[in-house]
Amino acid sequence: MLVAVALLIMLPAGLNVQAETGTKKAVSAEEQVPGVTSGIAANTGNKYVAYLAEHKDAPRPDQEIILEAADYSHVEGGGFEKWSDYEGMAGEALLTGETGKAEWTVQIKEAGFYNLSMLYYPVEGKSSAIERAFYIDGQLPFKEAAFLQFDRIWDNQSDQLIQDNQGNDLRPRQVERPVWSEKAFQDSDGYENEPFLFYFSAGTHTLTLESSREPVLIKQLKLFRQSAPLPYEEAKKAWDSEGIQAVSGQLLTVQAEDATAKSSPTLYPLNERSSPAVTPYSSSVIKINTIGGLNWRIPGQWIEWEVDVPETGFYKLAFKTQQNYVRGIYSTRKLTIDGTVPFAEMAKVPFRYKSSYRLDIMGGNEPYLYKLEQGKHVVRLEVSLGEFAPLIREVENSLYNLNSMYRKILMITGTKPDEYRDYQLDRKIPGLLEVFAAERDRLKGIAKELVRLSGQSSDQEALLKTMAEQLDEMIEDPDTVPKRLTAYKTNTGGLGTWVQTAREQPLEVDALYIASPDQKLSKKGMGFGAKLKHETASFFTSFFTDYNQIGNVSDEDDQKSVTVWIGSGRDQANTMKAMIDETFTAATGINVNLKLVNMTTLLPATLAGQGPDVAMQIGNDLPVNFAMRNAAADLTQFADFGEVSTRFRESAVLPYRYDSGVYALPETQTFNMLFYRKDILQELELEVPQTWDEVSTLLAVLSKNHMQFGLPVVVQSAVQGQNIPPNSMFAALLFQNGGQFYRDGGKASDLDSRTGIETFKQWSEFYTDYKLEREYDFANRFRTGEMPIGIADYTLYNQLSVFAPEIRGMWGFVPIPGTVKEDGTLDRTVSSGGSAVVMLDKAKDKDASWEFMKWWTSEQTQTVFGREMEGLMGAAARYPTANIKALDSLPWPIADYENLKAQFEWAEGVPEVPGGYFTGRHLFNAFYKTVVGGVEARESIMDYVQYIKDEITTKRKEFGL
Repeated sequence: MLVAVALLIMLPAGLNVQAETGTKKAVSAEEQVPGVTSGIAANTGNKYVAYLAEHKDAPRPDQEIILEAADYSHVEGGGFEKWSDYEGMAGEALLTGETGKAEWTVQIKEAGFYNLSMLYYPVEGKSSAIERAFYIDGQLPFKEAAFLQFDRIWDNQSDQLIQDNQGNDLRPRQVERPVWSEKAFQDSDGYENEPFLFYFSAGTHTLTLESSREPVLIKQLKLFRQSAPLPYEEAKKAWDSEGIQAVSGQLLTVQAEDATAKSSPTLYPLNERSSPAVTPYSSSVIKINTIGGLNWRIPGQWIEWEVDVPETGFYKLAFKTQQNYVRGIYSTRKLTIDGTVPFAEMAKVPFRYKSSYRLDIMGGNEPYLYKLEQGKHVVRLEVSLGEFAPLIREVENSLYNLNSMYRKILMITGTKPDEYRDYQLDRKIPGLLEVFAAERDRLKGIAKELVRLSGQSSDQEALLKTMAEQLDEMIEDPDTVPKRLTAYKTNTGGLGTWVQTAREQPLEVDALYIASPDQKLSKKGMGFGAKLKHETASFFTSFFTDYNQIGNVSDEDDQKSVTVWIGSGRDQANTMKAMIDETFTAATGINVNLKLVNMTTLLPATLAGQGPDVAMQIGNDLPVNFAMRNAAADLTQFADFGEVSTRFRESAVLPYRYDSGVYALPETQTFNMLFYRKDILQELELEVPQTWDEVSTLLAVLSKNHMQFGLPVVVQSAVQGQNIPPNSMFAALLFQNGGQFYRDGGKASDLDSRTGIETFKQWSEFYTDYKLEREYDFANRFRTGEMPIGIADYTLYNQLSVFAPEIRGMWGFVPIPGTVKEDGTLDRTVSSGGSAVVMLDKAKDKDASWEFMKWWTSEQTQTVFGREMEGLMGAAARYPTANIKALDSLPWPIADYENLKAQFEWAEGVPEVPGGYFTGRHLFNAFYKTVVGGVEARESIMDYVQYIKDEITTKRKEFGL
């Protein structure tokens, strides 16, 4: 028993990891991780590894305690209901909403480690995984317990594939197929291969589940001891003793794309056209023939297949797979049959790198034999980090410590150290060299272990060795640390990327085979001849395929059809086309020709009379510019425009208003939020600023510690001639101060007003007085802690969620600081941007085009598209829809969404006027003239406002206004 616990906390051989584990006490939800001091790894102090070490001698009682969810002792918040006999489950169950806490009391007779599981039903929500925080006696037992995840269950909407009129298979839409499921509490990051162990002393305890995201119906919680699977040799002996015999002449083939269930909507069937080894195969048209790939890479994701076994006996198991994604490490899967790991070796099944498809027979040359009873069985493969889990966790902890040390060095040297100055860092920073030495040893140990596990050297350990060598050099000569700071930051940034990529374990599967031991498995399509034939056929068919057309293409004779151009990626276009064919065309009879094009061709195509009827995902400046030239249709001509416009905030519609008309409908709307590092602000004893005066106070403290505050970057256009919108920070300050960009109905710039001049001065002083950075990569600096607070577009939230796993739970975002008004209220107005869908004036059928625009911007369509995008590409692709109700339906964690919604109420649009493109451009010029050129703010803005006014006057004359 004790050996099992010890094995859980042991790291692989070769690792030199610090024994110190920091504070031993449990942490409440509000407490944060302290900084690194005296060589102790602060990021592991309250983590699961430390929790196990604290109770390392505790037994694992063989007891089972069941708590009925409906028999709770206390609930806090709304949305709790008792449901009886729901979906075939007898008895009462407790419905818990997106917020609130439920508490149960449990009597523990025997102290020790217990596993915990939850029997739940995923009621309808926002299509994302259910997330809960778990407390024992009101305290988080360890940090990872704040992020427990419970899967929803997904399947293809239809068992039959549908084809478009070009002969291509359409990707089947994923829908929920909820069932009652039991899941043990385990690490959502995948660093622990076994379910969590929770320590309970003898006596009475309270268990609390706090809702973080999505509602769920809970039947019961169970405390139990999970048994470990036997090694293969022992399991085989046990089956032999039962008299089980090997069957003969049996071969069951299950096409992988026919999976019966999966844990995420991203795990939809795929089209593989690069290999003739797949079934079904075509070199000319799209065939749905595999599943997984890069979408199936996140620890915890699983796919299930159902097999009907004809007779009881021993079978071998094989998969036709392609793992050409990760070298140096291998992709790992946990294999279960009917919910159980058949023997220990199946808990960590390796799928090694190969550039093409191959047969992966479980057990290799001497295949494992599996006992299968006659009847139906469910085979599941679940992504696991396997042997690499403790290694990746250790690199993440090392990265956190190295970043913490980087911040401490910055506090003394600043970002640009004086190379001739002796900073005496090894004396001024307690434990500097000790931390460097510990992390060097740790990284070297991990690099050795990687080579041992993968059996070869690769680029995977090269970065670890580079970081370790640099630490070696810094330990040998501490005086060179300031000179090496830039390289140190680059290497830690690379280490962060390593953690992110190493956690990804992709695998593409074409087929699953269950066969008798005597059966040979076919390798059809894997030889050189088949590949040569495939490449030749693919080359010739490429001359006859139109890659711009997406999905069904309507005939010329169709009376009602709309040509729509989209400028985003092919995944988005395919999703949109599937939705159009399923819901829009089916309901209205209007065909849509969707074309994937480079949107820079829209203007020349429109001038040449070759443009679309509707253009999507275009910038805020384009609709009014087209409207001035009579190239965009006025949407107010349609009788139901007023009703349609209520779907959006006025701030989203404002940029498309021109001369009493509206020339586009908003698709997306974005605005800035204030992002902050909780751990660093706590370390510096700072509060999140509510006003700009508080920002000034905070800037002084950050500056003293050589840290920075990030304001929206001030950059020149990436493409020459491209429109530069007015800087979002200046716009927010202008609106908060009661100013406006234009006066007299857009006839003149108002930036030369007293408010405009004062706002420009206030904005530029952040850079002249506080020396803030003008251009930087906020995500990276936020991650390292160099810029622990800053204002950025709210979509950065999605990037950070995926891009920076090592600071999960250590950051948040809130509305931007505000300006105190005369009546004492706080004005948090923020400018918004976005994209739109526009109807061209030369649209052949304007009524049909309007029907399409209404359908596309509707709540239901935007919600489905947003969820599909997130399902397709993960949380990083969360869709910033402009539809108010659709945004409510996207799967944001509830606490974060409340902050987002609070800021949304203050969003203000920037109007577009003839000649308005000079506003952003000359605001940029005036800014640089003051900040870089040293010219007084008032003089700069007054000079450039004259240019803006002249351009507006010229354009108004040109268009006869």
